Amino acid sequence: MKTLSIKQPWTELILQGKKKIELRKWNTNFRGKFLIHASKVPDKKNMKKFGFDNLPCGGIVGEAILIDVKNYKKTNDFEKDKKLHLANKDWGGYGFILNDIKRIDFIPCRGNLNFWEFKK
Repeated sequence: MKTLSIKQPWTELILQGKKKIELRKWNTNFRGKFLIHASKVPDKKNMKKFGFDNLPCGGIVGEAILIDVKNYKKTNDFEKDKKLHLANKDWGGYGFILNDIKRIDFIPCRGNLNFWEFKK
């Protein structure tokens, strides 16, 4: 199944429903269900910023449906969507709009860049 690696705490914020748009520097034509992988190395600065000490890393933690991609380079919606992506423009100009987000039992595995295939 397609899988996307995301650093903590962003993964946890997605699973809690607080982050509904994942920012990327690259676009994708993929739409559909995918697994959410918490990268091995967390974003320590933002862990502190959002009040997290210890979150699961290095494995699959959830699933979601990518329903659309917003090209922020062609719209003025970046600031309007701030409460949905929780980041600044350094994270990228493409917003992956997520829906039907679910937490699943942790499955340890290595991650990868871009979308990648997870095989049980």
